[in-house]
Amino acid sequence: MNQRYYSLDVFRGATVALMILVNNPGSWAHIFPPLEHATWHGCTPTDLVFPFFLFAVGNAMAFVMPKFEAAGTSFFFKKVIKRTLLIFAIGLFLNWSPFVKWDNNHLVAKTWENIRIFGVLQRIAVCYFFASIAVYFLKTRGAFVLSCSLLLGYWLLCWFSNPADPYSLSGFFGTSIDLKILGLSHIYKGEGIPFDPEGITSTVAAVVQVIFGFFVGQYIQQKGKNFEMLSHLLMAGVVLVVAGYCWDMVFPINKKIWTSSYTVYTTGLATLTLSLLIYLIEFKGVTGKWSKFFDVFGKNPLFIFVLSGFLPRLLGLFRIFEKTDANGKPVYVSAFGWFYEHVCKNIATDLRVGSLVYALCMIAFYWLIVFIMDKKKVYIKV
Repeated sequence: MNQRYYSLDVFRGATVALMILVNNPGSWAHIFPPLEHATWHGCTPTDLVFPFFLFAVGNAMAFVMPKFEAAGTSFFFKKVIKRTLLIFAIGLFLNWSPFVKWDNNHLVAKTWENIRIFGVLQRIAVCYFFASIAVYFLKTRGAFVLSCSLLLGYWLLCWFSNPADPYSLSGFFGTSIDLKILGLSHIYKGEGIPFDPEGITSTVAAVVQVIFGFFVGQYIQQKGKNFEMLSHLLMAGVVLVVAGYCWDMVFPINKKIWTSSYTVYTTGLATLTLSLLIYLIEFKGVTGKWSKFFDVFGKNPLFIFVLSGFLPRLLGLFRIFEKTDANGKPVYVSAFGWFYEHVCKNIATDLRVGSLVYALCMIAFYWLIVFIMDKKKVYIKV
């Protein structure tokens, strides 16, 4: 049964909008707690964005996989490998862009030796590839067994690699593997030490996030729009949330090392959120400007995510003189930076308000772009 689910489009679009919100504050030093990632263990609303997007990738996969199976293995590999390489390459481009940077008032080239290899898009690409392979060759039952094995196996690897302190920043076993394979200069260092939150080993549990999203998408597609489907979906969401919360007691929920409990917990929350949207949109017909707002984000999700990361970096090359610091050196800002400093920052004495207003303005700005694209029927697919 191949019914159209508008709620899936809204879910994906809302996730992209939230991605833009949390990735574009006016100031990283002034953010309301719900819009920050958990320092280490735990889960904030911001920590739901990435797993929700991977879940949405799995949902979409459920609708195209029958076409792949009908076209044959050769067609499947051609499509999946092409898409994987393209998304990975775009992520690498984003990390490297805009290829030059300011250094003592001189533009210098950003050399490959210091470019981070992994990132959000690269993880999406890798997860999409392995999840596609799993569901195509192992089918639903085999992919479920594999998913459970991966989640349990990852837990055991974390534990046995360092029983004294397995889930800490310094004790996580995956960092040593990333350093050996990727090299020190190619991994993230924003945590104070070399550690990549989108590293190789933690991707294992993230792959399962896509597979679980596939299961949900496949189920609602096969069962059709009825209350039995919805009630089962709600029950599955509750069970997963409780299971993830219980697992947290021995394997802490942690986005940065993407623990198995985090995968289960966030999959449950994504399932419950999608269930609510299905009820409101598919069953009650509660649509309008609010759903249209998110829908246009969902029609060009990859394009607008990349643009929201690339444009601020590009504009950063075109500097506006702001002031002279205490040492007599000129201070410059970009166009976006000027807008924050002179408009948003002055809205309230609590600088977090101005930072949030800036982020909301960025959502409105990028929404206008995808809205115009939708009006002109321009959809950039990968």
